Amino acid sequence: MHRPSTLTATRTAFDHRARAGILALAALLALAARPLHAATLTVTIDKFAYSPKELTVAPGDTVVWINRDQTPHTVTARDKSFGSAGLDTDDKYTFKFTKPGDFAYFCSMHPFMTASIHVHQ
Repeated sequence: MHRPSTLTATRTAFDHRARAGILALAALLALAARPLHAATLTVTIDKFAYSPKELTVAPGDTVVWINRDQTPHTVTARDKSFGSAGLDTDDKYTFKFTKPGDFAYFCSMHPFMTASIHVHQ
């Protein structure tokens, strides 16, 4: 019966520990790349305007629009990536931004109402 040398056994044990360490490091790096917690930010619709008019968020953040006007409004992305139905007073629309970019939006009922969301790391 052939028995591995002590040197071979040591190398094999080292190789397994090294692989396990590399996998653990890769898992930690993957977790570090994700935000610790996603934020939820609010845009108010009042007096025929979005406030704030410009908002910067991180990928993974959620924006909630709340209509405080007595008139219905929508939230409609120019690129059609998101859009609400008509929002009556106190109605809310929620959208989670997952990819970076600049997203202009408007009210389809009142196209002069415009704003933008900037999504950056």
